[in-house]
Amino acid sequence: MAETARPLRVAVVGAGPAGIYAADALASQDDVPVSVDLVDRLPTPFGLVRYGIAPDHLKMRALRETLHHVLDHERVRFVGNVEIGADLGVDELRAHVDAVVYTYGAAGDRALGVPGEELPGSLAATDLVAWYCGHPDADRGRVEQQVARARDVVVVGVGNVALDVARVLARSPGELHPTDMPQHVLDALAAAPVERITVLGRRGPAQASFTTQELRELGHLAAATVLVDPADLTDPGDGALAAEDRHVARNLAALADYAGHEPVPGTVSVRLRFHARPVRLLGTDRVTGVEVERTTVDADGRAVGTDQLDVVPADLVVRSVGYRGHPLPGLPLEGGTVPNQAGRVLRDGLPSRGEYVAGWIKRGPTGVVGTNKHDARETVASLLADVAAGTLAPRGDDDWIDTLRARGGRPVLLSDWRAIDAAEVALGATRGRARTTIHDRAELLAAVRVAAERVEG
Repeated sequence: MAETARPLRVAVVGAGPAGIYAADALASQDDVPVSVDLVDRLPTPFGLVRYGIAPDHLKMRALRETLHHVLDHERVRFVGNVEIGADLGVDELRAHVDAVVYTYGAAGDRALGVPGEELPGSLAATDLVAWYCGHPDADRGRVEQQVARARDVVVVGVGNVALDVARVLARSPGELHPTDMPQHVLDALAAAPVERITVLGRRGPAQASFTTQELRELGHLAAATVLVDPADLTDPGDGALAAEDRHVARNLAALADYAGHEPVPGTVSVRLRFHARPVRLLGTDRVTGVEVERTTVDADGRAVGTDQLDVVPADLVVRSVGYRGHPLPGLPLEGGTVPNQAGRVLRDGLPSRGEYVAGWIKRGPTGVVGTNKHDARETVASLLADVAAGTLAPRGDDDWIDTLRARGGRPVLLSDWRAIDAAEVALGATRGRARTTIHDRAELLAAVRVAAERVEG
């Protein structure tokens, strides 16, 4: 293929794992000369690796060091602190680049859909996770008010995020100190009166979606005891499922180990309870408990109610029943995902020239971080095929960042992010930690400004 007058300009909207993997797939191929703008509404890259993976998962959090290599690629330009759809419209961005890959994820929470869900003391896991990870948009006051009263906690859901929430709330201050949590989060968790945590799963243990690694990690907490009712492990169909699925077999084996535990005075009890469907949250001014219905699992793996009800006391209920995508002004959304065909955005059922999608907003909130790599490669393959077919080619020569700056925008580029990174490392060092996350957007931008003034001076 003959070289074009300039590289193909591609904007990737969202600098989380999906966006970084898409940028990597574009930058590392040699068939089509490209330049990639990796755009994020936050001043920081890495998306859910920074703001979704629990800070006590140090090895998983270290994944961002691997992702950082992509930001350093000569064909990639990180552009943070720019919200597409607000600071710059989708149509405006498309007018300045040759292709756009939307990878902004699915960060909204799913509701339980039960009475009492709106009561104070009921939180979405997305809100709690954003707070303890130091997300700039976290509602610090609201979350800390709820955590300060949380003696009895109920977590609804049996995915990895639900176990993350339970584990973080059950950790001792000494276990959390090495993490990069903001100091105010560490202080609030150290003062929280948590004594009992109950994790509710609507179906049986064989249908739980958490990984065995997450499940086993609960058993290594310094000041917590994991409890499982042996009666929850007697489903007649579980043996057959375990024989067919090694993952199920490993989970059941780990749960069987916990079934032999007894409560230990002075430790936080973490009870994993299955066949338990919340039917309403109790309370008037705030949550006081969760009414739970016992369920069975039918032949299709669905939870079926038995009309057997009981109440689990709760000062805090954390809803962790999944994520959902949100609309981006100017982009179609159907059922929480952007309609697409192999990553090509569909408008009115037809592929839209120069528009692509990858990650959770493409396929829904499923899979692990690494799943996004294959997903991004599929999308990039579609983009490169369109170039080869002549349906996608370079157009104008202007830089959209000039337009943004002309209207007062303050994009954060890679050198600016490095200043933020250095400021977080320095902040951590003041307390003997490797890093402390800066949670406030103004403080993040102040780190950029201070670094720039130092260079100018």
